[in-house]
Amino acid sequence: MILRGGAQQFIEESERSVHDAIMIVRRALKATNVVGGGGAIEMELSRFLREYSRSITGKQQLVINSYARALETIPRQLAANAGFDSIDILNKLRQKHAIGLDGRWFGVNIDNGDITNTFDDYVWEPSLVKLNALGAATEAACLVLSIDETVKHPKPEEK
Repeated sequence: MILRGGAQQFIEESERSVHDAIMIVRRALKATNVVGGGGAIEMELSRFLREYSRSITGKQQLVINSYARALETIPRQLAANAGFDSIDILNKLRQKHAIGLDGRWFGVNIDNGDITNTFDDYVWEPSLVKLNALGAATEAACLVLSIDETVKHPKPEEK
């Protein structure tokens, strides 16, 4: 493959994007399990976590609800990036996922700005890729949240 462009930064970014795409295809070929794409799995996890959070009390309930809301960022951003009304699509997805197993594979359809059964439409992601992404995102969030004080540079003493 030959990549050409105007600036070196553009070439480097293109090379990273092509490399990422090839690695995803490689992993997809090796994977035996897939999940629905288009934000379907994030919406289903969000629904599950919201239901679970109703069974507990205290600060943990707030944390779990916040994590569930953060998962909905993926389908919201997919819809926004495709130029569609993300609020409308997110509401449709919440309704569809609320009905249970029949709606678990519904995600964003970027072709027509609606929702679709991504599993039936062959919009899949390798489950291993999704597990790694969720694990890495959770680790990063935990790391940021573990910082319990602000680090400041002290003012120099005046003489």
